[in-house]
Amino acid sequence: MSVDIEKLFVGFSKMKVAVIGDLMLDTYWWGNVERISPEAPVPVVAVSKREKRIGGAGNVALNVQALGASVAVLSILGDDEDGVQLKQLLQENNIDTRFILESKKRITTNKIRIISRNQHMMRLDAEVVHDIDDVDEEKLQNQIEKYISTEKPDIIIFEDYNKGILTKNIITNTISFCNENNVTTAVDPKRKNFFSYQNATLFKPNLAEVFAGLNLLPEDVSEELLSEIHSQLKEKLGHRISLITLSEKGIFYQENNFKNIVPSHRRSIADVSGAGDTVIAVASLVYASTKNIDLAAKISNIAGGIVCEEVGTVAIQKDKLLEECKKLIIE
Repeated sequence: MSVDIEKLFVGFSKMKVAVIGDLMLDTYWWGNVERISPEAPVPVVAVSKREKRIGGAGNVALNVQALGASVAVLSILGDDEDGVQLKQLLQENNIDTRFILESKKRITTNKIRIISRNQHMMRLDAEVVHDIDDVDEEKLQNQIEKYISTEKPDIIIFEDYNKGILTKNIITNTISFCNENNVTTAVDPKRKNFFSYQNATLFKPNLAEVFAGLNLLPEDVSEELLSEIHSQLKEKLGHRISLITLSEKGIFYQENNFKNIVPSHRRSIADVSGAGDTVIAVASLVYASTKNIDLAAKISNIAGGIVCEEVGTVAIQKDKLLEECKKLIIE
């Protein structure tokens, strides 16, 4: 099927997307190391710059917004200053925050990275990882169903970081509600609830998560092996499409008997953090627009490579992605 790439990218502005999952504040402290502390054998970082960015499920939303689509985030933040700052950052980036809830029983996840000369020296995590309680779970479920009923999105993305927002009940009830309302669903899973995402449209784990989830020993990647993995996943999940990221080897997809490995393009890799967020965002938007999983895999594969050339978590640049797609994709 021939696709006009430019027309596809223009059409993203008509799409409406929601991201449900674990929102995070990414804090970066940049500095130089000139000496070792006299108090302990650790480097002293002279901090010269501080920066706060949108992380976790918010980074998925940021990537969707960067492509021009309307996007909302649905989650629960702590009733704290980090939550205020994160919500403000989301709003400044034209991400709909009307459906975000706050809870005094949780804190907002904040990952503080200390970086010197583009090398990570340390990471400090402030977070709560247990599941939200029954009261917050019911409130969030009501918000999700309200959003779907009133906003009628083209696709819902589940972004799971095992921080407790996506409980089994939230997952099961939301996918069921989406299927009843003909809303496409895409999943970026983690190990804890790996097999809770039954009957989703698109399931996007990475290869390590697949081996762990299916209790398989890692082995050399081949289309035959990956197709067998798809069959095992489908037997447990009943989903439509597997989209498995293979790190430097690219992306594998399978829908029914339609399957392929899309190889990665040669890149100068600086930082792989956030690449998975970009892949699920781009793949979800392209698939929701075209229902063409081959094209979704190819474009998201290019997008994931582009963001790996930057240090830290960054969103894809729409114009840069479009230009690379014109050069690398032949329809």
